[in-house]
Amino acid sequence: MLLKKLALATLFAVVLALLVLNIWGYLTLGKLAPAQNPQRDTDANRIVMIFGATGSVGDGLLQAAMEDPDVERVYVVSRRTSPRIDAAVATGKAELRLQQDFTDYSGLADILPQVNTVLWGLGTSSLNVDDTTYSRIHVDFPVAFVSAWLAARTEAPMSFHYVTGMGTDANGDSHWAREKGRAELEVAAMAAGTGLRTFGYRSAFIRPASGRANPAHYLLQALLTPGKLVISSEDLGAAMFEISARTGELPNGSLIDNADSIAYAHAYAARQR
Repeated sequence: MLLKKLALATLFAVVLALLVLNIWGYLTLGKLAPAQNPQRDTDANRIVMIFGATGSVGDGLLQAAMEDPDVERVYVVSRRTSPRIDAAVATGKAELRLQQDFTDYSGLADILPQVNTVLWGLGTSSLNVDDTTYSRIHVDFPVAFVSAWLAARTEAPMSFHYVTGMGTDANGDSHWAREKGRAELEVAAMAAGTGLRTFGYRSAFIRPASGRANPAHYLLQALLTPGKLVISSEDLGAAMFEISARTGELPNGSLIDNADSIAYAHAYAARQR
């Protein structure tokens, strides 16, 4: 009897937490509304570079890039390959550039002047590494890249899309939140006065792409959808491409929450129909 009561109490607590979380998301997320009749630059996503494509988020970003008709070339920068990367390279649309040191991009000097859009999905959990390593991955790596990219070109259209995550805050209580917030601010400051726009994606739950998602992912998606707290990695990539193409809509340094990403992904899908 005691175990049954404990189980019921636990279930009630979980249901209540999900209800509160969804209500919070529904009422607070979604500050940006895509313009109804925007001007789009069809060259804004012509040449794309992707970081973190072997991870669950970057895998979907790569899929989105491969399916986008405006993307002519995809450069995948990674330490290793993956089935998705191999399949992309086999089409002839993508090229894998192996990279071991993510603070030195001299090996990409031949292609950086061509790149219009960068999707940065590279990262790790703060539970997996110490604070110093976390800062190196989430601040030093992207800052070094943006510095190298701006040394190679500064003319628009250029956009840098960084997946930072919900809870990111330069003044936050946790180390991971502060460091990702610091990265958002640093890359935006570097881009100021150039043709580059940077965007921080403060996404909630990012469901892995089809083929990598399991039943638990889809269950979590169903539970979090009412509060706009979930987006698939492919749709996140679509939102990034839509924001890139709308070159006059969002300024450098814009922060995109999960509901914002959903709205821009819907705008992208409507354009493809």
